[in-house]
Amino acid sequence: MKILLVGATGRLGTALHATLTERGHEVVRASRSHTEHPVDLTDPETVRGLYERTGRVDAVACAAGSTPYKPLGELTRDDYLSGFLNKALGQIELVRLGLPVIAPRGSFTLITGILAREPIVTSAAASTANGAVEAFVRAAALEAAPVRVNAVSPTVITEALDTYADFFPGFEPVPLERVVQAYVRSIEGAETGRVFELG
Repeated sequence: MKILLVGATGRLGTALHATLTERGHEVVRASRSHTEHPVDLTDPETVRGLYERTGRVDAVACAAGSTPYKPLGELTRDDYLSGFLNKALGQIELVRLGLPVIAPRGSFTLITGILAREPIVTSAAASTANGAVEAFVRAAALEAAPVRVNAVSPTVITEALDTYADFFPGFEPVPLERVVQAYVRSIEGAETGRVFELG
């Protein structure tokens, strides 16, 4: 398959690229910092331009999207808007603008996270954005068929504990490879409207 991987330069994106390539797929890498295929999920014109450059793809996998973390009383309207634009609306645009160019039985795999169902202190903006992604996946899958729409929703990744362990006390981490395999399941399988919860 020809797979468009957005967020290809991060920890998860790098691991996804390696695994998908090993499995024989052609992977087109895109990210905010990529020189050949730059894309900014907060700017729909860059998403549109990305699809114009890549043409028809069999699958789109997203491993990108950031949100602010602040105590509830410090979060501003702009913080919520930033989180929604980066994590939720950016991925929604990947699907909306990608529907005309995705293969007839292609798939979209988005990224969300455990904060949609298990919030932590300072996660109000992130939990809101993640919840929006998950609701969108379930709704979009009803109308996109035979194109499939799924999301991967991991807890804190084991390989990122050095940075995030203090934010997720008592949370059982999930290995990066398990997250990657959830993407493989979404891309190569037949399920749709699924949020693959890990942890």
